[in-house]
Amino acid sequence: MSQSITEVYGEFRTGKTQLAHTMSVVAQLPPDMGGASGKVAYIDTEGTFRPDRIRSIADRFGGKKAFIVSSGTIRLARAHNSEHQMELINECSIRFAEDKDFRLLIVDSIMALFRADYSGRGELSERQQKMLSKLSKLSEEYNIAVLLTNQVQSDPGATMTFVAGGALKPIGGHILSHASATRLFLRKGRAEERVAKLVDSPDRPESEAAYKLDEGGWADV
Repeated sequence: MSQSITEVYGEFRTGKTQLAHTMSVVAQLPPDMGGASGKVAYIDTEGTFRPDRIRSIADRFGGKKAFIVSSGTIRLARAHNSEHQMELINECSIRFAEDKDFRLLIVDSIMALFRADYSGRGELSERQQKMLSKLSKLSEEYNIAVLLTNQVQSDPGATMTFVAGGALKPIGGHILSHASATRLFLRKGRAEERVAKLVDSPDRPESEAAYKLDEGGWADV
């Protein structure tokens, strides 16, 4: 959703990065194919971006493959620490002001480097606030959809009560959850099936849908 932040969180191998790759392709498609006819800025914090996955996902869209793979419409940057990640987000502001064709900003994953660099909760919270405030401003000022992937951690306090995700909670706590207009929790289902749960949305009720991961990225079951 443009002018807002979407957070997608879940365990390892639930398809967070595959969703980011899939959306990198879909955002470039014309509106009649479900896209936004725009460019994508992609900040990779864990070294998981794979150009070959973009090519295989683009195969789903036939004649658009050559355009998607060769046009340079995915602007990739690798962040090596949390300070570098903030610098790249600030650079996006300059890039978006110069080029109005950007429609999507992806950060995969949003908290990994901050979690490694900051152990004190107070200092981490301050950095989170600054980063999320910048992302919110970017999305609103330049009409950009922001997609953040996030990891999860155990939540001992949730083991005896029902919450979305059971005893797992996304890293970043309330600061990140309040900044995200839409939130999706991903979990493993039966066999190769995965389940996406819509936890928060400004205009949709809570719901679930099954999906699978294949050569073409995310696919309906």
